[in-house]
Amino acid sequence: MPIDRHARTMLPIPDRPGPSLTTYDAKDPDTAYPPIMPLLPPEGAPNVLVILLDDVGFGASSVFGGPCRTPNAERLAAGGLRYNRFHTTALCAPTRQAMLTGRNHHSVGMGSITETATSAPGNSSLRPNTKAPIAMTLKLNGYSTAQFGKCHEVPVWQSSPIGPFDAWPSAGGGFETFYGFIGGENNQWEPALYEGTTPVEPPATPEEGYHLTEDLADRTIGWIRTQKALAPDRPFFAYLAPGATHAPHHVPAEWADRYKGQFAEGWDAQREKTFARQKELGVIPADAELTPRHDEIPAWDDMPDDLKPVLEREMEVYAGFLEHTDHHVGRVLDAVEDLGILENTLVYYIIGDNGASAEGTVNGAFNEMANFNGMAALETPEFMRSKMDEFGSPTSYNHYAVGWAWAMDTPFQWTKQVASHWGGTRNGAIVHWPKGISEKGGLRSQFTHVIDIAPTILEAAGLPEPTFVNGVQQSPMEGRSMLYSFAEPAAPETHDLQYFEMFGNRGVYHKGWSAVTKHRTPWVMVGGTLPAFDDDVWELYDGASDFSQARDLAAQHPERLHEMQRLWLIEAVKYNVLPLDDRTADRLNPDIAGRPTLVHGTSQTFFPGMGRLSENSVVSIKNRSFSITAEVQIPDAGAQGVIIAQGGRFGGWSFYVHDSAARFTYNVLGIRQFTTVADSPIPPGTHQVRVEFAYDGGGLAKGGDVTIYYDAEAVGTGRVEVTQPMVFSADETTDIGYESGTPVTEDYTPRTSRFRGRIEWVQIDLGLDDHDHFIDPDERMRIAMARQ
Repeated sequence: MPIDRHARTMLPIPDRPGPSLTTYDAKDPDTAYPPIMPLLPPEGAPNVLVILLDDVGFGASSVFGGPCRTPNAERLAAGGLRYNRFHTTALCAPTRQAMLTGRNHHSVGMGSITETATSAPGNSSLRPNTKAPIAMTLKLNGYSTAQFGKCHEVPVWQSSPIGPFDAWPSAGGGFETFYGFIGGENNQWEPALYEGTTPVEPPATPEEGYHLTEDLADRTIGWIRTQKALAPDRPFFAYLAPGATHAPHHVPAEWADRYKGQFAEGWDAQREKTFARQKELGVIPADAELTPRHDEIPAWDDMPDDLKPVLEREMEVYAGFLEHTDHHVGRVLDAVEDLGILENTLVYYIIGDNGASAEGTVNGAFNEMANFNGMAALETPEFMRSKMDEFGSPTSYNHYAVGWAWAMDTPFQWTKQVASHWGGTRNGAIVHWPKGISEKGGLRSQFTHVIDIAPTILEAAGLPEPTFVNGVQQSPMEGRSMLYSFAEPAAPETHDLQYFEMFGNRGVYHKGWSAVTKHRTPWVMVGGTLPAFDDDVWELYDGASDFSQARDLAAQHPERLHEMQRLWLIEAVKYNVLPLDDRTADRLNPDIAGRPTLVHGTSQTFFPGMGRLSENSVVSIKNRSFSITAEVQIPDAGAQGVIIAQGGRFGGWSFYVHDSAARFTYNVLGIRQFTTVADSPIPPGTHQVRVEFAYDGGGLAKGGDVTIYYDAEAVGTGRVEVTQPMVFSADETTDIGYESGTPVTEDYTPRTSRFRGRIEWVQIDLGLDDHDHFIDPDERMRIAMARQ
């Protein structure tokens, strides 16, 4: 019996067997039961493939007039539609949660990224169970579902190996298959990967040619082929979210070298070239204006001449990175076409989850974590010149300069994080569906938003929006289906009201007009003075005649501006935007932010084999004194390997044994390393080895003295001159008895890091004033529990 539309509003669809004769003997001629019918969506429902790139501005890809060649995006657009007024939220995790739920990002608790979540409902990073994701709805309607790549929607206190896993893609997210990474970014050469909720290692090394984007494309292709081989009648929903082109900009050198010399004229000239190309392609109106450069963004001509080769290489690497990404997206599209299913596959190719990233400072970065720690000054021009040949390679963690981000957002003002202006929120989007779109190579200019994708998929599949999911009544989706625009180029837009907000940058769109105010600058992460919210200066733009927000009409239309400001406030109250929160560093502290933590107190005990622990899963040793104690058994032949390590090649620390002697290395951003070595080997037998760090105090990022002990005897001293105050890494983890990812020190590699000997336990204690240099094994757990 076919499932009627009404039944599909309650998911899972209730089992309602009809009354029938029950016989005693199955061989009785009157024994009759209807055949078991697999759950399927309505006949003709399309396969769905959503491809979401990371940190790509409107003016980066060639398909929207940019300098980075994207032939596969061009090919897809030639057979489908380009949308030139498609919008995101200005930041990655909010865009992704909004897209996957069809709701505004504050409605689903993702006012910013998970690492800065607070206890305010709009910023908690917790998706209410009244707002089920589209993958869950499709799965419960008979779709096969899979996600490959980036997931930045897991609250940080739920990202450990112990869960809970409700917010992970393959659990509460509705995806039956997940292969990718959890967090905002990852090393493209040596990523921290998960299959489902299980940590896995990459299948090859960088030396063997491994790259994350290629791996994700391989996995996507393999899954689609398997799905169609085993369940050809069942449509699929596949979501491919590469880490590209988020920093670090990692790509094989030959891809970057394709752009040698192409950016020598700098970002101001590149804006002019892109603008002309955009008009030539028709992806912006003929009367659009190129917005000017703000004073906060330096002119190319004002940059030091001896730094310009470095800046050029930054952009060459980024351009190669985007072309490389598009190449592997093309492999996925080819696989779909080769299977003969492209005709009825609804493809969204969204070129960026926000505007181009200006988080790399005005000079760019060899290690972007320097700026996140307020230590960008360590990367002097001389240092950058010494490292420019490494950009894009496994030994770098690089990002490009602010000026390039601005150029990649041509013709708009500002960049990622700036939710007020289109440079932060307008991204090129391509929709391809031969069965549902007859026009080839069309352009659509209706206002659309990432929250419109989920309702579009449901309408295309003939599925109702559910009113109950897993027993919970659902709130309505806040997006509007885009399906009306597929056949009608000039159809009136249905999404005519939309608020924007990120870290106090805010705006509102209504029936062609936009009112906006920029509150903070994205690359100023430490210091700086922010105005009061009521002192922010608002601007007003008429989108009917001003595509790029080039002409501020606030002075000419003060009453309309006031109406728009009130409208923003009404929408902000409706969708949990208030209270506004422009804090950055304070929100990294969970106690201040009001979010849960896994670790409490001043002590934490670990056991061998524990690993892949994020920084939010480990007691923080930053900006204070601490000790690390381990009870180890040393064989007669001596020991070797990692006792405990946090972070990796681009920032972190390791307590380990090398040549049978204990060592402690503190690695500052991959720029400076400080190593303390014990004077003698650890004797065979059972011992406690310990390192104590006595922090200098007097502020953040200060140094301190290091002492290594075997049992109660001091066996080595050293000095760390400077430390990292905020974060070691966005993707590296803490491991006990080995080290995953990249190594903190060149004294070992991940493959040689496993401890040879036996570790009984490892304990981190904060402070140095309440213990001697030996922990009674019988008292260890009691002390640890008391401190928690």
